[in-house]
Amino acid sequence: MKAMILAAGRGERMRPLTDACPKPLLTAGGKPLICWHLERLARAGIREVVINHAHLGAMLLDRLGDGRAFDLKILWSAETQGALETAGGIRNALPLLGEECFLVVNGDIYCEWDLGQAPAIARGLASRRKLAHLVLVANPPHHPDGDFFLQEGRILSAGAPRLTFSGIGIYDPALFATISRGQSAKLAPLLVAAMATDLVVGEYYAGRWTDVGTPTRLATLDQELRAQSPDV
Repeated sequence: MKAMILAAGRGERMRPLTDACPKPLLTAGGKPLICWHLERLARAGIREVVINHAHLGAMLLDRLGDGRAFDLKILWSAETQGALETAGGIRNALPLLGEECFLVVNGDIYCEWDLGQAPAIARGLASRRKLAHLVLVANPPHHPDGDFFLQEGRILSAGAPRLTFSGIGIYDPALFATISRGQSAKLAPLLVAAMATDLVVGEYYAGRWTDVGTPTRLATLDQELRAQSPDV
């Protein structure tokens, strides 16, 4: 299967760090955030990765190239300053992602969820005719109300307790059928519409996950990873 890393955002909450560096290239534990994802994808056996880019995108291309350094093939999906939002960015990249279910990972998170599970989950989506599988996590302090309700493997827009969407999902391309290529669109409305017809499933992940959305959270993650590997 193929994977996509979302890397086109401006990173406003990360300023001034992102004034001169795209957010996925900010470092934690001695390496850029996006490199943690690329290394895990390679270990999981997922070899083709699409990365979208906009703000300071040339720096991403210069740093990662065609992916050979990671034993991957990287394909690039250019946008104009991140104006397409999440769903629009994915729709824009569909010609590179193909017609089968694919994995999407936010470029500004750190997560140890086993990406090697994704191919089996993708096959399950296709056989069950579902449109999305979301990985949910406990609500962090900065997002106490959560996003969605998980009930026996089904994900619903209403219900409690609510959990937070981790930024990791497996999607059928059909989820994005209502969006025109080049159109700006958010992901949440598409997911909520699919939930209304019981087309979204998922799981709760209790392991390490960080939404690296601010300089403070980036610094905390960096300290934790360095303490875990003192030789970094």
